[in-house]
Amino acid sequence: MREQPVSGGTVAAVDLGATSGRVIVGRVGADVLETTPVARFANDPVRVGDGLHWDILSLYRAALGGLREAVLAHPDIASIGIDSWAVDYALLRGGRMLGDPFHYRDERTAHGVAAVHARMRHAELFERNGLQFLPFNTLYQLAAEDRALLDVADTALLVPDLIASWLTGQNRAELTNASTTGLLRVLDGTWDDALIAALGLPRGLFPELIAPGDRLGALRPDVAAALGARSDLGVTAVGSHDTASAVVAVPMRADAAAYISCGTWGLVGVEVDRLVLTSEALHANFTNEGGVDGRVRLLHNVMGLWVLSEAVRGWERGGHAVDLPTLLDSAAEVPASAVPVFDVNDPRFLPPGDMPARIDAWCAEHDLAPPRTRAEYTRSIVESLAQAFADAVREAARIGRVDVRTIHIVGGGALNELLCQRTADRAGMPVLAGPVEATALGNVLVQGRAAGFVSGSLEALRDLVARTHPPRRYEPTAG
Repeated sequence: MREQPVSGGTVAAVDLGATSGRVIVGRVGADVLETTPVARFANDPVRVGDGLHWDILSLYRAALGGLREAVLAHPDIASIGIDSWAVDYALLRGGRMLGDPFHYRDERTAHGVAAVHARMRHAELFERNGLQFLPFNTLYQLAAEDRALLDVADTALLVPDLIASWLTGQNRAELTNASTTGLLRVLDGTWDDALIAALGLPRGLFPELIAPGDRLGALRPDVAAALGARSDLGVTAVGSHDTASAVVAVPMRADAAAYISCGTWGLVGVEVDRLVLTSEALHANFTNEGGVDGRVRLLHNVMGLWVLSEAVRGWERGGHAVDLPTLLDSAAEVPASAVPVFDVNDPRFLPPGDMPARIDAWCAEHDLAPPRTRAEYTRSIVESLAQAFADAVREAARIGRVDVRTIHIVGGGALNELLCQRTADRAGMPVLAGPVEATALGNVLVQGRAAGFVSGSLEALRDLVARTHPPRRYEPTAG
């Protein structure tokens, strides 16, 4: 890294979410942080005979198209960074992919949980990897994998590492995403060879680790030609777990705030500079995930806006046109006291399906009257998410020993005014909403710092976010 930042420059961010992807051009400098979307595309999983898969080749094709547009408009792009959701992987042999990656919502993960816990209980795993129990963590997926494929494969790459490999020909595992696999030694951030052996997994599957800010390598010549890019344009590792990138761009004081990275999932936590492997963290099902600059993201996964978006998809499949802003306006008119608050973290809400029917079933089991209209279901979902967020913030503050006085909501959830206000109300503290594109901004900032366009600590980068993307403030009310 250069000691003094230059006047500023441009990078490209490939940001792949669980429902959509985008390619964004970012300009970053000492007083500049701007992003311009050049491509947006759907990320639609595909169900075939053996389960639910990501259409990874379509995603890669769309990302290449976006990068081509980015290079055409900005030939001076200094680097490319890639982030995506966590845990899912592809198996390869000799560089050839052995089938599309499974989706983490596929039902096969239950078999993997049973297989792993027969060898090592979750409490023992937590001592080694620091992760909360989630049935789709990579180690459970690998335990459910076809053994014949594992025996044939020579490499396993998480989604952003796979895209980076196709771009550069280099196989590496970026640390923040690798920390979600359950297969890293939490104490030193290296592959846990003993755990890998105990689970009967081939050690050779797991490539060399790389840290955010490290240069992975130049584009392959054929890729550079296809993009119309310079031969020296390359990929820089960022916080390739999208939450790691998002937390970089939370304009917070880490010693006094909690964050909620809210999209399909709600990742609720605090940033600390040490591991929290206490019995409190274990029993509250909190996780220690790797952050940029060696920080620890102590957080809990809440089901997030998935429940609402899946309910909307169900209504639309039933022939009802749904305009989300109008639906949220109608939901805001429903009294909070008129709808049930349900447990959004109940496993029944994880797979795709009929969310209103599942809410009805939960209410019946708990002797509560279910919602009746789409507006009431929406208000019930928002109230339930807000309560889950408030509860997780309190737990994060207690477990992480952080004096939380403000909650920052970033990502798509920052646009949901009702959710932001009700989270403030239920938590009893201010909510600062934004930036919406926190993940892309964090991706851009790490690249920009590596290129010398900005310098300093995470606090300095967050100060730049606060100056260029001031958040919207929601004060708690008694409503």
